[in-house]
Amino acid sequence: MIIPRGTNAVITGAGSGLGRAFAYELAKAKAGLILGDIDQAGLDETLAEARRLGATNVVGQLCDVTKLEDWKRLQEAAAQVGPVNLLVNNAGVGVGGQLLDVSLEDLEFVMNINLWGVLHGCRTFGPAMRDRGAGYIINIASAAGLLNPPGLGPYNITKSGVVSLSETLHAELKEFGVNVTAVCPTFFKTKILDNGRGTNEEQKAFVEKLMKRSRVQAADVARHALKSVFSGNPHSVPMLDAKGFWVLKRTFPRGYAALASRMAKLSR
Repeated sequence: MIIPRGTNAVITGAGSGLGRAFAYELAKAKAGLILGDIDQAGLDETLAEARRLGATNVVGQLCDVTKLEDWKRLQEAAAQVGPVNLLVNNAGVGVGGQLLDVSLEDLEFVMNINLWGVLHGCRTFGPAMRDRGAGYIINIASAAGLLNPPGLGPYNITKSGVVSLSETLHAELKEFGVNVTAVCPTFFKTKILDNGRGTNEEQKAFVEKLMKRSRVQAADVARHALKSVFSGNPHSVPMLDAKGFWVLKRTFPRGYAALASRMAKLSR
């Protein structure tokens, strides 16, 4: 994978996990980095390592992706580095539960971060890319946004929304030289559950077990996503299990729906 020279990237959720992996991959290519997170300690750790790895110009900014004023501050921080030609909308949380039972508060919580946060990012940095006639946008969705497994309704809604807005922007911005990619991984080690809601301890332990067992690491997902967006692919699906179920759903929709119904009984 070749990262274009002169890349200046904004990355949200850069204080840990996948966001940190993106920062490190881009730092190795001597990209300029504008890193945002709500965790100052985690952000500082990423900043220090990115500089050690070779990032040419690195700034950090506390950023709550649900707040437009924080996006404005991130935009101002980016001016210190140069024109942004890569945006990675990575910040996100996990919220599970039966869709008819989960609280409105939890629904608003996950939608504000996972969906509105991505849309705010695209609307903050996308117009300048369009006007310059070049750029790349990576939106972190999930295989859940393609497959909509039962028991994860709140999360599914937001990630399906991210897939939808990414596909729409891919179509709308392609003629202006801007590539948009939705990234749809399954389980890998990350801190997405740390601030999540709607899962009991048993469910959380099960998901954590799946993440630990995954052979795919955050760096693998980041590299797959970067390769996809630089090649103009609207989707990045790095795991084989997700690819298989996605093909099954599109090819045999009734069969997949029956399978999902059986899974729903196990998720309660």
